[in-house]
Amino acid sequence: MNRGPFADLRKLNNDELVILRANIETELNRRGILFKVGEVGEKLVISFFNSKPGLPNLLQAPVGAKNVDALSRDGERYSIKTVMKAKKTGTVYPDEKDRDKQLFEYLVVAKLDANYRLFAIYRYPWGDFVRIRAWDRRMNAWYLPLSKKNLEMAELIFNKEPSYED
Repeated sequence: MNRGPFADLRKLNNDELVILRANIETELNRRGILFKVGEVGEKLVISFFNSKPGLPNLLQAPVGAKNVDALSRDGERYSIKTVMKAKKTGTVYPDEKDRDKQLFEYLVVAKLDANYRLFAIYRYPWGDFVRIRAWDRRMNAWYLPLSKKNLEMAELIFNKEPSYED
């Protein structure tokens, strides 16, 4: 895969590579572009759903929407959690007044490979999330352990072997 003028980053020494990354991060921040695992996963999931017949079209939820990252045209709320090597998802913060209040219709777990490419998407309806969620006392929030049993319980939307190409 040709990646343009930066196709062979291996020619840079360590110091040059660190400076390049710092410059790229600075420019991304200046443009308001977030490049965190979670944001990358959200964009990839939304794009994937919108490109596949039979899956709902998703729109990015407004910034600041608590626990909701995307909305379907039918008004279904999607919470998208992205992992690379983690054994559990990020946190889902409960409602302050009702710890068991339904916060979304679906939790989607996106798995990325080491090159930030999507290799699996799992979807859990709210009821399944409630049955298998775990409590993080330190964060005072829910998370989903990504055990084999829990992943097998999900609706597998997409699965591809991870790529570890240079």
